[in-house]
Amino acid sequence: MNSSTTLGVALALGVSTSAVASAEPVDPPAHASPAQLVDALHAAFGQHHVRAVHAKGLILEGTFIPDPHARALTKAAHLQHTASKVVVRFSDFTGLPDIPDNAGGANPRGLAIRFILPDGTSTDIVGHSFDGFPTENPDQFRELLLAIAASGPTAAKPTALDQFLGTHPIAKTFLTTQKTPASYATIGYFGVNAFQFTNGAGKKHFVRYQFVPVTGESLLTQDEAAKKGPSYLAEEVRARVAAHPFAFDMYAQVSEPGDKIEDPSIAWPHARRRVALGRLTVERLASNTPEQDRALAFSPTNLVDGIAPADPMITFRAHAYPISVQERQVGAAGPTTATARP
Repeated sequence: MNSSTTLGVALALGVSTSAVASAEPVDPPAHASPAQLVDALHAAFGQHHVRAVHAKGLILEGTFIPDPHARALTKAAHLQHTASKVVVRFSDFTGLPDIPDNAGGANPRGLAIRFILPDGTSTDIVGHSFDGFPTENPDQFRELLLAIAASGPTAAKPTALDQFLGTHPIAKTFLTTQKTPASYATIGYFGVNAFQFTNGAGKKHFVRYQFVPVTGESLLTQDEAAKKGPSYLAEEVRARVAAHPFAFDMYAQVSEPGDKIEDPSIAWPHARRRVALGRLTVERLASNTPEQDRALAFSPTNLVDGIAPADPMITFRAHAYPISVQERQVGAAGPTTATARP
């Protein structure tokens, strides 16, 4: 990768010139802690006292109706007979709260869903608009973030990002093959990690989630995206849902022997069986106050009986999320004494 491409990737990911110019390479520990991963996100994107990643987003509400086929895979309550209310948050990548929607670094787009069951219990799914993840584990993801933070126009060549991508081709593919949607409603989304489903008879399957827009995908070319405004996705989906609901069909992609269960960077073959789990219909905007966005915290381990983590990264993510939540709550309250973090 040449120097201009390196800078382009770094800037596309939302790294300011001043940030990358001042950052120094950091040797990662053998195993990073969740707090160190959050710190690496801040190194790459800055500390803005908002979500450490997928900071810019929009909250909507709707309904999920389960498909009868789901019961063959899992006894999870929201995938049986009864409809659930849902809270949905679409978002742009990076921890920049004002990243333009048409910036390359705004991909992949995020989709987080909270299913609220009739008895008041809830369960969450956190996904994004790419089938896979840039690295196989949190340690490598932290290395990537620190490489982004250390790479910029004044960094020696080859930069830390050059070197990382040179030895991690999956991460390079992740950064260079993203799709830009015409709408949050017109791109598919994928669960990052694998889960174990258990049905009423005790039979178990490993699955990954997929969300397919009912109206099909509609994407933008680079030239088309360049002509869009910095908040075109939020503006478009506000107008869309005001006119009529929009929906996604939710599927479980079922693994077969040999598929990588504990490595989210390896997508399973497209030919794998998919089982319909239900339809998610987005019906209206939420209040979208700063207070609502700060308080709304999704977790990949907020699960119900019949669904369990199958990838160790899920538990790691679940420990990192509360750190980011605490930081944005502290930031909203104003300057305060720093608290110790795990």
